[in-house]
Amino acid sequence: MRPAGQESDRSTRLLHRAREARMTGQPMPVRPRAEIGASWDRVLRSGIDPEQTTQSVLLEQEEIEHRRRSSVLGEVMPLLSDGLVSIADASQQIMVVTDLEGRVLWRQGNTGILRRADEICLAEGAAWSEEITGTNAIGTALASRAPVQVHSAEHFVRSLHGWTCAAAPVRDPRDGRLMGIVDISGPANTFHPTTLALVGSVARLAESEIRVRHLRSVDRLRSVAAPMLSRLGGRALAVDANGWLAAVTGMPPVERLPLPKSVQPGRVWLPSLGMCRVEPLPGGWLVQVADGAMDSPPRRVVLDLSLPGGLLVNVVSPVGTWTQRLSPRHAELLYALALHPEGRTASELAEDIFGDATRTVTVRAEISRLRRHLAEVLAHRPYRFREGVEVEVIGPEHPGDLLPRSKAPVVVAARGAS
Repeated sequence: MRPAGQESDRSTRLLHRAREARMTGQPMPVRPRAEIGASWDRVLRSGIDPEQTTQSVLLEQEEIEHRRRSSVLGEVMPLLSDGLVSIADASQQIMVVTDLEGRVLWRQGNTGILRRADEICLAEGAAWSEEITGTNAIGTALASRAPVQVHSAEHFVRSLHGWTCAAAPVRDPRDGRLMGIVDISGPANTFHPTTLALVGSVARLAESEIRVRHLRSVDRLRSVAAPMLSRLGGRALAVDANGWLAAVTGMPPVERLPLPKSVQPGRVWLPSLGMCRVEPLPGGWLVQVADGAMDSPPRRVVLDLSLPGGLLVNVVSPVGTWTQRLSPRHAELLYALALHPEGRTASELAEDIFGDATRTVTVRAEISRLRRHLAEVLAHRPYRFREGVEVEVIGPEHPGDLLPRSKAPVVVAARGAS
């Protein structure tokens, strides 16, 4: 049974009667759609109370931001917004995007409906998996790994009967791994049978965009790595942060190299290759198979702050030199570390950059981003350049012009001392 666009009183009554019968184990007057019936069965086995609220413990804002940064979906949020938000707003609905646990990371749309969504805890950081909130489009799409529309009394929890929602999973096009859910939700009277097709189409567009972005990033990595590999003897690969191959020498190509969850520069044992030496590249890793002795050579870092519009860090390694463009914030952090070879704690860096020693969360997040590209030359506990790394800072011709827009106390003090 599936309600039409303009739901009739009869279909509404049948839908409610079918649900009540299923809750009490009585014969149903009509059978629900297969995906709804399967969801009701799962939820009943989990012991969820159909009269419970949909309230859940919200994630802290810091955790929400961490999950947003860690999710590839963040890269395609503009596409999702362009495809759905204006339609959702005009139809008195909202767009919701969750991670693979069903935690809401983003939501946009009609302002009034956003306020109503707060009442059912359809809020950023809330949990919408079936195990917590019962049958709903987000949780049921997660459980079934398929697009689904849930309307009115098809929701397991009674407080959601005034809502309609349609959701589709978004998968990583490279390996099919589920990344999250995109959903359109609104009051029950906004139901339309084409909403599910719309959400599914936008989810597929997002997957296509992720694929294109991946191919572009691999091409960029290849352009950096290929000259390096041409100078190396033995077996070596250049892979992106997730192990996808960009270039290879001395061995047959592989589609993807399995990497440890937390890759660190230096010697690493990889089951498929044995002992390897791993070095960071912009957007990935250089992996050399240790066919012979591989001593760790010294490194040199040149922090070029001579041009405000072109802040750069150059890393010199035995196989070549590569350059990473810096944001003003990352330039400030590296400059502070260059001034303090003994290292800085998170609170000391917060004082250096913000004049506020309590802003350690922001400092740790920014250092974490820096270490994605500079892990081999940056150490932590305390934060510092690694032992043996030679650091050179190239400033502007006039020291008073150092990072002219920066308000970081460590930079302001350097300009004032000139």
